Amino acid sequence: MIDFRPIAAILGVLLAVLGTTMMIPAMVDLVAGRGDFLAYAASSVITVFVGLSLWLAGRSSEVQRLSLRQAFVLTTLSWLLLSAFAAIPFMWAESNLSFADAYFEAMSGLTTTGATVISGLDQRPPGLLIWRAFLHWYGGIGIIVMAIALLPMMQIGGMQLFRAESSDKSEKLLPRAAQMAKGILASYIFLTFACALTYAFCGMSVFDAVAHAMATISTGGFSTHDASIGYFNSPAIEYAAIFFMLSGSLPFVLYVRVLAGDFSRLFANAEVRLFLSLVALFAIVSTLQQVSGGINQGETALRFALFNVVSLMSTTGFVTVDYTNWGPPTEALYFVVMFLGACTGSTSGGMKAFRIAILGSALKQHLKRVIYPNGVFPVVYGGKPIGDDVVASVLSFAFLYLTSFMLIAIAINMLGFDLITAFSASITALANVGPGLGPLVGPAQNFAGLPDHVIWLLSFGMLVGRLELFTVLVLFLPSFWRR
Repeated sequence: MIDFRPIAAILGVLLAVLGTTMMIPAMVDLVAGRGDFLAYAASSVITVFVGLSLWLAGRSSEVQRLSLRQAFVLTTLSWLLLSAFAAIPFMWAESNLSFADAYFEAMSGLTTTGATVISGLDQRPPGLLIWRAFLHWYGGIGIIVMAIALLPMMQIGGMQLFRAESSDKSEKLLPRAAQMAKGILASYIFLTFACALTYAFCGMSVFDAVAHAMATISTGGFSTHDASIGYFNSPAIEYAAIFFMLSGSLPFVLYVRVLAGDFSRLFANAEVRLFLSLVALFAIVSTLQQVSGGINQGETALRFALFNVVSLMSTTGFVTVDYTNWGPPTEALYFVVMFLGACTGSTSGGMKAFRIAILGSALKQHLKRVIYPNGVFPVVYGGKPIGDDVVASVLSFAFLYLTSFMLIAIAINMLGFDLITAFSASITALANVGPGLGPLVGPAQNFAGLPDHVIWLLSFGMLVGRLELFTVLVLFLPSFWRR
């Protein structure tokens, strides 16, 4: 049997931290003279109390190292439990959401998906808006830590390769893992601060700048306005968002190198180069589609294309225009972009660029073997051959990724929704993108019109996608729970 005591202790600490941060929106609403501060204060007390209780129940005088099975359980339970308690303010505050919608909003925030069921953001209390943004920021740093500390150990879809690239032993970045974590947190805070300053300089209010900075660096996408970034109608803000969405899409372990003075490694990384190349390729195609269709011309077409491609590939999900009005070619292009994602060790979701590179190399290897059956052709990544175990885990991940997408989409379609809504809602949840396509969940809409059973299904999709599929699905195997 699994010993749940260390799991409970860690969950208790995470809940206590989450509960303490609920006082941030409470103070914001108190200063603004809004009554919602009581809802956040009460939620804080309850969350901290439960967190401390779990910590007291699970703490031990012996220092315990988590086993592999405990790591799987802890990773899944942390997102499930934190989302449940983060949902309490959404139910008790002015938003007055049902538990299904509140849980969806909290899960979307912590997984940095950015899909929302809340309308009328321009008139909402500031505490609600800052709470949504903070959930992104809190979840974003949690995602990075999980990607570095836990997923490589679990060998999730090639993540063992990421450990080989990012660990302090192989790279000798810093003498201890604790220092690595501090370096990553420092990079995360610095980028958030720089983003907020840039937004304010470009014309945002201080409140909007802080909220959007937390949503940008975490590649989350929650905005303080229904029109998202398009509300500001500012090319300067859009270019700033593009830059910082890209910044949040790169591996944060590489920023530790930058802080140490080694700038060369940031763009020498094979995954970074592939990601930026894909961004450039899709942006050029989108620009040409706009120009040839007479939709936009010149700099405007390029800016809109670059913003939308970066927003979707980084899985941020900010919106400036309703690109679904541009016609089927653009919708098809952006639908494909939703699958891809950015870099491992960033806050983005999706397939991830390094898996795409390995899949491409594996396909190239297979084609060569068809032509030269007796030849020896290794799968190569970053100029180096990689093991069969990594290739197998990446292929398994890709198969499960597409299978999960199809199952969720088919289920939504069987519940009475059109194919565009079903397919786009499925991938936007699984890849943690945010906006979908079509008249119901498109970039100009939100998910408020969906019934509870679809909301729960998409919440599960966001969880499974954020935790790299295997982490959650392995818990459904009876053999996992046997001694």
